[in-house]
Amino acid sequence: MRIDIVTCLPKLVESPFSDSILKRAQNKGLVEVVVHDLRKYSTDKHHKVDDYAYGGGAGMVLMIEPLVNCIRDLQSQRDYDEIIYTSPDGPRFNQSMANELVLKGNLMIICGHYKGIDERVRTHFISREISIGDYVLSGGELAAAVISDAVIRLIPGVLSDETSALTDSFQDGLVAPPVYTRPAEFEGLKVPYVLLSGHEANIEKWRFEQSVERTKERRPDNLEER
Repeated sequence: MRIDIVTCLPKLVESPFSDSILKRAQNKGLVEVVVHDLRKYSTDKHHKVDDYAYGGGAGMVLMIEPLVNCIRDLQSQRDYDEIIYTSPDGPRFNQSMANELVLKGNLMIICGHYKGIDERVRTHFISREISIGDYVLSGGELAAAVISDAVIRLIPGVLSDETSALTDSFQDGLVAPPVYTRPAEFEGLKVPYVLLSGHEANIEKWRFEQSVERTKERRPDNLEER
């Protein structure tokens, strides 16, 4: 899989891919993440990529020309299954969407900034818009990193335990059950006995029941969607 991220502030999005699981995934050759500086596609002598909005109003808008120049340049090198725009008014990102995107080969993610991007780019070049929540960020860079992280960890071989991603919260619509590690007792606080029993069927039953109860308490909206 390859993910190309287009941004006017590349340093904001480079860090998450330079450590831990995402770095190891790239070192293994399981995914290639390339961050593109939008300013390199500007024809302005000062590498300007934003301008005032027609009709007035506060805030700047990412211009159509550098965005289209970048998109076309990348498209000339490979075909993209999705060109994604990180937008607060797109469908909310969830685990089901991550499961869908990991089956793709090449993704391009356009990071919005300022007041957004020229609407003509959204209309004619973007295939999917994604929001990571009902709030506004300074730009789409963090959202692009969140989407990429959620997708990359699903690629076979990225996680050391092949079943780990399958038991994450939201894979089955339920939040994850509580987890414990050693010691079995700390300052009078004990690990539930069932987890120490070695009885696999009872452990799985307990975990499922805990997931259901936690979902009812913390994310009842997930149960309504099932």
